Amino acid sequence: MKRIPLNVLLHEVRACTICAPVLPHAPRPIVAASESARVLIIGQAPGARVHASGVPWSDASGTRLRTWLGLDDATFYDDTKVALVPMGFCFPGRGASGDLPPRPECAAHWHHDLLAQMRSVQLTLLIGQYAQRFGLGEACGETLTDTLLRWRDFSPKIIPLPHPSPRNIAWFKRNPWFEAEVLPTLRERVAQALSASA
Repeated sequence: MKRIPLNVLLHEVRACTICAPVLPHAPRPIVAASESARVLIIGQAPGARVHASGVPWSDASGTRLRTWLGLDDATFYDDTKVALVPMGFCFPGRGASGDLPPRPECAAHWHHDLLAQMRSVQLTLLIGQYAQRFGLGEACGETLTDTLLRWRDFSPKIIPLPHPSPRNIAWFKRNPWFEAEVLPTLRERVAQALSASA
C-alpha cells in the first residue's frame, strides 16, 4: 500500500468533517506535525479558546505546558521540532463539568497513519487519561495518578503527564512530587530530544 505524504495527510485531516453531525459547531481540526519533529505531544482535544484561535495550546493550559517543558513559544510552535497531535482534532463542546471527551473518530481514522510518518520522534508526551490509554494501552494504571506515579516505567521514550489545565490546580497541590520529581526530568528529556542529531 502506497504511503500518503505527511503534508497531504495533514491537509486531509484539516479538511475532515467526520464528526460534523455530532459537533455543536462547524468542524475545525487543529494539528501541527512534520516528519522531522523530535517531540510528539498527544493531548486531549482543543478547548473553546483554541477552537476560536485555530492555534493549538493557545490558552492557560498551553502557557503552563510550555513552562513545564522549558520551551519558548517559538520552539513550541515550530512543527519541525514539536508535533502537536490531540486525540480529538476538534473542540468537542462543553459538558456539565467541563469540556466533553475527545471524539473517538479522530484516533480511529487518522492517528495510525499520522504517527507512522513521524519517524524522527525521540520523546512522546501523553497528556491526560485519553492520550495515556491510547499510548500505553494495558500499561495504564486504574487512575491517572496511578499511571503518573509509574512515569519512570515508560521512560526514556514516553512520559505521561497530567493535563496542565487550571482545573487541575487541586491535583497539583495534592501531588507535589510531580513538580519536584517529574518536571526536572521532563525538561532534560525535551532538551535532549530537540538537540539529538537526526
